[in-house]
Amino acid sequence: MKTILIFVTTLDGKVTKWGDPHVFRWSSPEDQAYFKKTWKESPLVIMGSGTFVFDPVKPVPGQLLVIMTRTPEKYAKYLVPGQLEFSSDTPSQLVERFSKLGYERMLVVGGAHVATSFLKEQMIDEVWLTLEPKIFGTGGNFVIEQNLDIELQQISWEKVNDGGTMIAKYAVIKNVAGL
Repeated sequence: MKTILIFVTTLDGKVTKWGDPHVFRWSSPEDQAYFKKTWKESPLVIMGSGTFVFDPVKPVPGQLLVIMTRTPEKYAKYLVPGQLEFSSDTPSQLVERFSKLGYERMLVVGGAHVATSFLKEQMIDEVWLTLEPKIFGTGGNFVIEQNLDIELQQISWEKVNDGGTMIAKYAVIKNVAGL
């Protein structure tokens, strides 16, 4: 199964504007259209509970949305069997479970803690990043402060508007040392 981490960021690496979690307030219409299309085409989407709480989303038909949380029971009222679930599984447990179920692609969309946990466990195969030509100075990053050393190889990039918004896709070069 291919696991893809997708984010929009400014040139100074911010995924929130001064802490405001609502990306749609500053990302370009082209990025928003790209994200919506990618979301709708993804049969399996993973996000953190913090992202879910800020913007409770519903899966599209034929899609399973999994919210990572330490306390799945806290979200029981939102559960929609086969469409919306809450899990305390680790990234590697999620990848193993959904691989066994035949999923070919997992989209990891939100929360720095979730992104970092997938990266730390080497469970991300590709990073899809929209680069917006903005600088905020202050805001969140798409990973939390951890010692990571991850190499990427560019797959593609595309300029999507006259302002210079670019969508870049990278393959994660897996660390095979010690195997």
